Amino acid sequence: MNNTFFAMFAVLFSASLKHNGVRGFSTLATASRATPSSSDAGQTALRMATGGRVSSAVKDQDLLNKTSKGKNKKQVKMDTNPPRGTRDFYPEDMRMRNWLFDHFRQVANLHGFVEYDSPVLESEALYTRKAGEEVTDQLYNFVDKGGRPVALRPEMTPSLARMVMAKKGGLPLPLKWFSIPQCWRYERTTRGRRREHFQWNMDIWGVPQETAEVELLRAMVTFFQRVGLTSEDVGIKVNSRLVISEVLTELGIPENLFASTCVLIDKLDKVPIDAIQGELNELGLERSVVEKLLEVLTNNSLESLKIALGEESQAVKQLERFFELAEAYEIADWLILDASVVRGLAYYTGVVFEAFDRTGELRAIAGGGRYDKLLETFGGDPTAAVGFGFGDAVIVELLKDRGLLPSFDASGIDCVIFAMTDDLYGSALKVASKLREAGLSVDIILENKKAKWVFKHADRIGAKYCVVVGAEEYAKGEVSIKDLSEGKQESVKIEALAEWAKGI
Repeated sequence: MNNTFFAMFAVLFSASLKHNGVRGFSTLATASRATPSSSDAGQTALRMATGGRVSSAVKDQDLLNKTSKGKNKKQVKMDTNPPRGTRDFYPEDMRMRNWLFDHFRQVANLHGFVEYDSPVLESEALYTRKAGEEVTDQLYNFVDKGGRPVALRPEMTPSLARMVMAKKGGLPLPLKWFSIPQCWRYERTTRGRRREHFQWNMDIWGVPQETAEVELLRAMVTFFQRVGLTSEDVGIKVNSRLVISEVLTELGIPENLFASTCVLIDKLDKVPIDAIQGELNELGLERSVVEKLLEVLTNNSLESLKIALGEESQAVKQLERFFELAEAYEIADWLILDASVVRGLAYYTGVVFEAFDRTGELRAIAGGGRYDKLLETFGGDPTAAVGFGFGDAVIVELLKDRGLLPSFDASGIDCVIFAMTDDLYGSALKVASKLREAGLSVDIILENKKAKWVFKHADRIGAKYCVVVGAEEYAKGEVSIKDLSEGKQESVKIEALAEWAKGI
């Protein structure tokens, strides 16, 4: 009885499909060639009737229940926030970002730097140095589908080193490169600190003298000045890693522990010495070593450093030369000698520096230094190199605090064009093309809208002019143009639009 039922069902199913214009289906004879088992009767009959495979929908006997229940199931509302520590960039945010990046690029170009970039996804091994740096613990890292350990870049310098190594000495030195990469670190978010940020990087390779450091800081100061900041707003702390190296040598600490010790000392700016006691023990360092270091690092003048390190100290000579050059470059009033600045990355080898908000409200604005041995850690030859990273988040907060951040409400659109009637839309397109060819940014109204709406729209987006294509004016070869800031209106010949555009 079951077999007969399914066979009949197949005939009806096939007839229904044919009735609705579906071609290529079997007849009753096809459906009745074989007698299916009772367990597969329904699926077999349907398969034979349609001349093909059984769909997953047919196989799923509980499909009706699932779909009917789904209709009543309440959809989970999507979380519209971006992942924690990241940002969306709406049009006004993009205008601000572009404004900032334009300043970065212009300053870099003024100082003879050229732009480069690299993948945001890098090999994890590029960042997993063994010096206890925070960056190693803050990686966004994973194993890709090919089984390779990779990471989103937390900083740009290792990528630059990889690119230089890839050329196998083929790059002419010195090189002056800059980039504005997006970097990722999984860290606690605070004001001016996010898990993703953009960073202006400026680097000079192939120059061992302090002239390179001073050139970079001149560029940094130029940026500050261009956005309205002064040396009363921002200071730049300067030190040399040689200071710590000389003290550690005097205390009998082996050179292979210097970098790790510098990383620990940098942490003391955030935590008390007791908090790093365990790490000191792992390195085999006595607490007295750090205390002696801290005693030296409280010296904030070249004279006191000379007393602590001696007249022949290479660290003192290096810093003296640096400050002489800074004086000649007219940036000395921005600089402060601060022997406690060591920076938290293990690869620094010489002068290090850090730009800061003089009110103390914000974290470091920028930082960098010399890293002559970085290439060597990747298996290359030691190469003189120095650079800085300058994040986009803190500087924006500082400019907001000082009231120096411009408004980015205006879209930058010069003209809004609209046709008074549908039959004039083609004419409005021609007018728009003429103004765009003249270099203006033009927004043409794509729908049939009333004049009142158009003028409100133009005002909302901050357009400067509204160009009206009306029947009477167009018949005379003219358009009506309203200056939205002054409220004045004039008629302009269509063939003279290019000249009009030059004069605004």
